Amino acid sequence: MGEIEQRPTPGSRLGAPENSGISTLEHGQKLPPTPSGKLMSIKIQMLDDTQEAFEVPQRAPGKVLLDAVCSHLNLVEGDYFGLEFPDHKKITVWLDLLKPIVKQIRRPKHVVVKFAVKFFPPDHTQLQEELTRYLFALQVKQDLAHGRLTCNDTSAALLISHIVQSEIGDFDETLDREHLAKNKYVPHQDALEDKIVEFHHNHIGQTPAESDFQLLEIARRLEMYGIRLHPAKDREGTKINLAVANTGILVFQGFTKINAFNWAKVRKLSFKRKRFLIKLRPDANSSYQDTLEFLMASRDFCKSFWKICVEHHAFFRLFEEPKPKPKPVLFSRGSSFRFSGRTQKQVLDYVKEGGHKKVQFERKHSKLHSIRSLAMQPTEPNSEVPKQSQQNASLTFGEGAESPGSLSCQQGKELKVSAEEPGPPQSPSLKKSPPGTKKADGAIVVPMEDEEEALKDRIQQSKPQQPSTGSLTGSPHLSELSINSQGGAVPASVTLSPNLSPDTKQASPLVSPLLNDQACSRTDDEEEVRRKRFPTDKAYFIAKEVSTTERTYLKDLEVITSWFQSTVSKEDSMPEILKNLIFPNFEPLHKFHTSFLKEIEQRLALWEGRSNAHIRGDYQRIGDVMLKNIQGLKQLAVHLWKHNEALEGLENGIKGSRRLESLCRDFELQKVCYLPLNTFLLRPLHRLMHYKQILERLCKHHPPSHADFRDCRAALAEITEMVAQLHGTMIKMENFQKLHELKKDLIGIDNLVIPGREFIRLGSLSKLSGKGLQQRMFFLFNDVLLYTSRGLTASNQFKVHGQLSLYGMTIEESEDEWGVPHCLTLRGQRQSVVVAASSRSEMEKWTEDIQMAIDLAEKSSGPTPELLASSPPDKSPEESTAADQESEDDLSASRTSLERQAPHRGNTMVHVCWHRNTSVSMVDFSIAVENQLSGNLLRKFKNSNGWQKLWVVFTNFCLFFYKSHQDNHPLASLPLLGYSLTIPSESENIHKDYVFKLHFKSHVYYFRAESEYTFERWMEVIRSATSSASRTHILSHKESHVY
Repeated sequence: MGEIEQRPTPGSRLGAPENSGISTLEHGQKLPPTPSGKLMSIKIQMLDDTQEAFEVPQRAPGKVLLDAVCSHLNLVEGDYFGLEFPDHKKITVWLDLLKPIVKQIRRPKHVVVKFAVKFFPPDHTQLQEELTRYLFALQVKQDLAHGRLTCNDTSAALLISHIVQSEIGDFDETLDREHLAKNKYVPHQDALEDKIVEFHHNHIGQTPAESDFQLLEIARRLEMYGIRLHPAKDREGTKINLAVANTGILVFQGFTKINAFNWAKVRKLSFKRKRFLIKLRPDANSSYQDTLEFLMASRDFCKSFWKICVEHHAFFRLFEEPKPKPKPVLFSRGSSFRFSGRTQKQVLDYVKEGGHKKVQFERKHSKLHSIRSLAMQPTEPNSEVPKQSQQNASLTFGEGAESPGSLSCQQGKELKVSAEEPGPPQSPSLKKSPPGTKKADGAIVVPMEDEEEALKDRIQQSKPQQPSTGSLTGSPHLSELSINSQGGAVPASVTLSPNLSPDTKQASPLVSPLLNDQACSRTDDEEEVRRKRFPTDKAYFIAKEVSTTERTYLKDLEVITSWFQSTVSKEDSMPEILKNLIFPNFEPLHKFHTSFLKEIEQRLALWEGRSNAHIRGDYQRIGDVMLKNIQGLKQLAVHLWKHNEALEGLENGIKGSRRLESLCRDFELQKVCYLPLNTFLLRPLHRLMHYKQILERLCKHHPPSHADFRDCRAALAEITEMVAQLHGTMIKMENFQKLHELKKDLIGIDNLVIPGREFIRLGSLSKLSGKGLQQRMFFLFNDVLLYTSRGLTASNQFKVHGQLSLYGMTIEESEDEWGVPHCLTLRGQRQSVVVAASSRSEMEKWTEDIQMAIDLAEKSSGPTPELLASSPPDKSPEESTAADQESEDDLSASRTSLERQAPHRGNTMVHVCWHRNTSVSMVDFSIAVENQLSGNLLRKFKNSNGWQKLWVVFTNFCLFFYKSHQDNHPLASLPLLGYSLTIPSESENIHKDYVFKLHFKSHVYYFRAESEYTFERWMEVIRSATSSASRTHILSHKESHVY
């Protein structure tokens, strides 16, 4: 009989002499040769709580047992896992893969060894196999149950809801409550039951694999994810806990992280008896000692933690397994321990390059079986990463590209990290797909850390709902509050011992990462690594813009389909006919674009190299996906045509119903409604224009011979046709929406919204009166000019003082006459007004628009009817000054128009123009609509060192900042009117690519993009907000705006 051919092991494929810690054995294939001798039986407790017995030779090293377990599970990515057991001193330790098992487990019959996750990667999308993610999900489930993974109630309920979805499938309230009664996932679960059931309802249609993925997406953002605490004391005797993670060594006080020592900063780790020592790299800016000392309970505890640190450093930082040291001739000092197995880079490379067959595995608690999905089947839906929800977290082999490290064991039981050896080259296998999220209609994504909305600007003085835990950072223009991961304010009593911080300039570690930019400085180096891994083709970044803006668009649709609909359903204030006009015309769009985003995400994942398809180049294009979905969108055009009726119906309903008006006003005050409510009704039409612009850029980028050019051109023709059909409707809706928005900002006016009236410009001018030059807000329409002042009321609305009919008006410059720079005299038939602009350019914009409006008024039928609620008769030029002064002094008196005052948003464009002393036109608004953009940016303050990653949305002349794209409301906003946009100079010492600078007076912000294309796009859209062009240059661009 012939011998059975033995396939090469993973280790031999990498050139290693022996198996290196994971097994790819298939059914019927034998384990590698192991030491002969007496066998012993060892019980292994799996992650699903089952127990299996394995027989291995007594003299076999630990890796033989781990290989046997991985082979039993058909687990390819076994290097992330380990075997832990209580040693003879009852200390839980990891099984050493190089030492004989019999020397580690003294009484194997009485010991149960646990199979557990040992290395938690920074991003769960690096786990290529469904089975691996399932095992990680089981580990998260265990950590929740044992209280190791601490989080707030909302996060816990959301995690459990995904576990329940994975185990029993789609929502059924009776089954849910029965299942929760039988299974306890967290202590005090009964108090969370209603929340769990509510969240589970949002996961309908989610497969077990998708639930695992979503579970890990949520868990990885928690501070205690993958953390095992090791009790210790600092030099002052303060009780703390040490832990090790992929990024470095962490210091906790209770369950609060108070410090972190990244691998890039650590020069050497060692232990002497009970003392654990961290030697830091020299830092010229720090006066702290370079060696930190912590006291642990015993030498064994100290050595155990040191070993874990050695293994984590090697696994996440090194290119390959460290080589063993030669044995000394006479005697040895120190530990001979070293990391054994593959590094994470080797695992990723092997799994990516290997062609593994799909293998069924059983989920113990689930009604469904799963099939492992691998790179061999890149075209299958959900074949790689189901319903991705990543946040572009960067892989950390080292915390700094400038300071990569290598690890070797030195005498004196110490770990030495060298900064001189080059770091590991990045592999294409480390590329990961861009983020995306699968959400059922009406689903609510809850952020892992409850962040309070920041104060929008100094013009909006709102009270925070939770106490601040530190000084506000930045300026009144961009303020943020710090809340910890438990959902409450960080306790002020927690203090940091002086020896725990390696940097004297470091802010309190209790401050949120959003405030403490130094705590986020590692992002700087991670971004450098991540940028090198992604495709560099401009077409890729254009396609990625589709993905990022589509995410924001879906969130905007959910404001209507989920948040507003939920609010309306709780109160009987909206007529059924209006409900049927709004929601049924938005829900099909939300469903369609959810599917569209998923397709875009999957294509980008392939493009980035998550499968072998990128080698053939089949998926380095986006035109086919765009063409298919735009053709599908044309089938929904009937819903788009209804949005005009929905907008008019809503405004008419508000006008006729006090209850509906109150409901909509209260909804606009919610943080999720970050723009005026009626703006969201226009989003579907605006999105068509975005598709058109993106396809135009693709067609311009691709040569006609490119494989994607034909599809892009066809898709462009389709979307151009749709835009042309809906363009006239969109212009009317934009004007209608703007009139109603302005109506909310004004008091003392009756009939602002009338047929035929069009908004042209609003802004701040100084008006000459008996008291001299006084700031006023002017509103220019195609038939009338209103002037107002900011009222001294709780609503912060603007009180209308007077109107000037444009019929028969003349305009002339009068700087010489009044001795005031940038001065204009507006002479009406019965009244004259002298105004001054803040600059020459502002004066020219007002002159141009007012003259155009006068010409239009001359062609109309006659003077405009009165607008004021109680309009006094127009005065002669001599009487106008006195009359105006009288109305100014009477601002605090009771008025009939103030009877219905209510809370009002103080950050509208009118208020921004008032405080920045500038103006904005309807043309500017329309261009801003076309220039919406979203994506990840790194932000840096003027006097800070680190870069902080944020999800940024540009819309409505404003940057909105989110912790991640999944957050439902922004943490802060930055109105851009009045800001200057430049590129940092050499003297500012930025020394990074793709950085732009925003500054207004003393407020300076730096932002960093990921590529040249995204840098240019951000510069383009922000420039449109910071420097509005004159009407003459824009009318050719928006010819429909000739009023």
